[in-house]
Amino acid sequence: QVQLVESGGGLVQAGGSLRLSCAASGRIFSISAMGWYRQAPGKQRELVATITVGDSTNYLDSVKGRFTISRDNAKNTVYLQMNSLKPEDTAVYYCNADLTNEYGWRFDSWGQGTQVTVSS
Repeated sequence: QVQLVESGGGLVQAGGSLRLSCAASGRIFSISAMGWYRQAPGKQRELVATITVGDSTNYLDSVKGRFTISRDNAKNTVYLQMNSLKPEDTAVYYCNADLTNEYGWRFDSWGQGTQVTVSS
């Protein structure tokens, strides 16, 4: 069984910063890409940022220059540093991992989500 546990969400004023963390645990053989998605009320879930095992990154246009994704492969952990936050960044943020378990099965795993609220 694989589990992704997120932390670091909360309430912050516009212009502030937050750092999200997501640690994967369980019977994991390998993790390729990891990423962060978000879903605001009444909107579809959208990709925020992804990072491959080789540290290649991809960002949603609206967060480029403000958010930075990174990972620690030894700890199976991905981070999202969010600076210059805006009220429109308010959403539930979900961690995602494209992983292979000990049986060789490859699948997407999701965290439970962490709320980020940015006040104006």
